[in-house]
Amino acid sequence: MPLTRLIVQQFRNIKACDIELSTGFNFIIGPNGSGKTSVLEAIYLLGHGRSFKSSLTGRVIQNDCQDLFVHGRFLNSDQFEIPVGINKQRDGSTEVKIGGQSGQKLAQLAKVLPLQLIHPEGFELLTDGPKFRRAFIDWGVFHSEPGFHEAWGRFKRLSKQRNALLKTATSYRELSYWDRDLAQLAEQIDNWRRCYVEQMQPLAEEMCLSFLPEFEIKLGYYRGWEKDTPYAEFLERNFERDQSLGYTFSGPNKADLRIKVNNTPVEDVLSRGQLKLMMCALRLAQGQHLAELTGKQCIYLIDDFASELDSLRRKRLADYLKQTKAQVFVSSITQSQVADMIGENGKMFHVEHGTIEPGK
Repeated sequence: MPLTRLIVQQFRNIKACDIELSTGFNFIIGPNGSGKTSVLEAIYLLGHGRSFKSSLTGRVIQNDCQDLFVHGRFLNSDQFEIPVGINKQRDGSTEVKIGGQSGQKLAQLAKVLPLQLIHPEGFELLTDGPKFRRAFIDWGVFHSEPGFHEAWGRFKRLSKQRNALLKTATSYRELSYWDRDLAQLAEQIDNWRRCYVEQMQPLAEEMCLSFLPEFEIKLGYYRGWEKDTPYAEFLERNFERDQSLGYTFSGPNKADLRIKVNNTPVEDVLSRGQLKLMMCALRLAQGQHLAELTGKQCIYLIDDFASELDSLRRKRLADYLKQTKAQVFVSSITQSQVADMIGENGKMFHVEHGTIEPGK
């Protein structure tokens, strides 16, 4: 579902911007600090309702302004243009419009504009804690299982209630009522996640092999508690431990995608360039799986394309991106760094001091 138009107002250092986009490649070229990353950040905000660089709305609204606007148009499956927009106030309030209808939820933005972000800080997917890999799994489950978003939200709310009860309960009987619902949700969430990883795993491993043929890469799913134990039984058995901790230690909130390279943790084997290639492979595999499963093409946002990649690796990534037929936004310092991607179905934009101009 590609974007055909992007309008940005009062966002970071971008001066009023209204640009027509290619449904293929869009190149955002400019020196460091020019605002090219902010263009990708604005698109990400339009699809997620938040920035990928800051969780504080006040930091992305221009100084002396009370709000920001990011609007666009995207092509739906029938090739009709649908307007979409988000307005965020400095006080934290947000308004979302889709198809001219206000009051839409942020989750609806994510549904209509599935995005994959590849940026210099993206190594966290491979080298940091499980929450990043859990978010990777949940992106796929969210787009393939309509009930996941609500179920995961209910699970988190019930978990908070259980944690509050743990501080005052004198016996497990006081929690058993809550745990029945919590366990049912946990088993459903685990089943969705496990099925998703099993479906996506062969494609992801194949993609990693094509990008890093010198390594054997394996993915595995960990659900967050003992493999063969029902969650209800697990909660009851570990009541005293959870009570002493003051919170529920194990469960779907501890799920992880475990990645091994030559049977060794990934961060102990790969260089920074290899880590970036593997991160790209996983993101691209996830986007391709979405297209095969639902018919939706996701939008790829690639910030600082040349970072950590030599010319051979850049060409390898460029060739695959061309094969996806998806919409791609690429930021780069120079046009020469994206030369392997430039084709007929593409547009060039030059950014300097927050001003975006169509290029040749």
